[in-house]
Amino acid sequence: MAAENNKTVAVIGAAGKMGQRVSNNLVESDFTVLFSENSPKGQELIRSLGRELTDSEAAAQRADVLILAVPDIVLGTVSEQLVPLLKPGAVVLTLDPAAAYAGLLHARGDVHYVCAHPCHPSVFLQRRTQAELDDTFGGIAAPQEVVAAYEGGDAEKQALAESVIRVMYAPVVDVHWVTVKQLAVLEPTLVETIACMVGALLNEALHETVHTVGVPEKAARAMLLGHTQVALANTLKGDNPFSDACLIAMDYGRDSIVKDDWKKVFDDGELDKVITKMLKIKEIKR
Repeated sequence: MAAENNKTVAVIGAAGKMGQRVSNNLVESDFTVLFSENSPKGQELIRSLGRELTDSEAAAQRADVLILAVPDIVLGTVSEQLVPLLKPGAVVLTLDPAAAYAGLLHARGDVHYVCAHPCHPSVFLQRRTQAELDDTFGGIAAPQEVVAAYEGGDAEKQALAESVIRVMYAPVVDVHWVTVKQLAVLEPTLVETIACMVGALLNEALHETVHTVGVPEKAARAMLLGHTQVALANTLKGDNPFSDACLIAMDYGRDSIVKDDWKKVFDDGELDKVITKMLKIKEIKR
């Protein structure tokens, strides 16, 4: 495979869920791509896809961009093993901000650290094909945006990282650049602590409606899914105003379900608390 600008991208953990996703797109690019996987089962999967395996240490030594597609809880250990092997000026690309925010990545002054997390296709995306409809996660057919963090100040390295990001999460509409802390506020606080929790709450509410109250499931699901779309459009896009009666019910719901001090999740101390729990560590390293 011809190399895009003679750049080599190494994917560590290439058989994992995200490792497979980014690899599937990278193989379609002009980058030279190296695939590394430690588990025997994962290695068998990589071979079954017709991809050649490269030892992780050898891959790190050759990489211009090293993608660490491994779970957050092992990023510290993996980075300690591989970052010292990188050539000066290489880019370390992680897929979640928690480990970078917590200070767990092995530090080298001559290496550039980037984190890029997909936004996933928007709930308001106008999907035009069946493939786009089927691609709820992104990275296959449905366009999505990406938020990335880089604080190294080297425009050339940032451009290199963005070129890889746009390929591995393709099709990409735009890449938004923020700080590591800002990305950590977005993920987990905004989208996991709040949005994903609300999604789980909706599912619990559906269960109660069906199994406790006794509403037929098809009727309850249809009402919930349709009104969830309207609720998001009205609140996040301002499409239509809620009725006066709906506003009263919304206030009742807030008083009954939401704690008065819920916005504390945006405090630095609370961010540190949730990330230490996620990474199963005692403290954030500064």
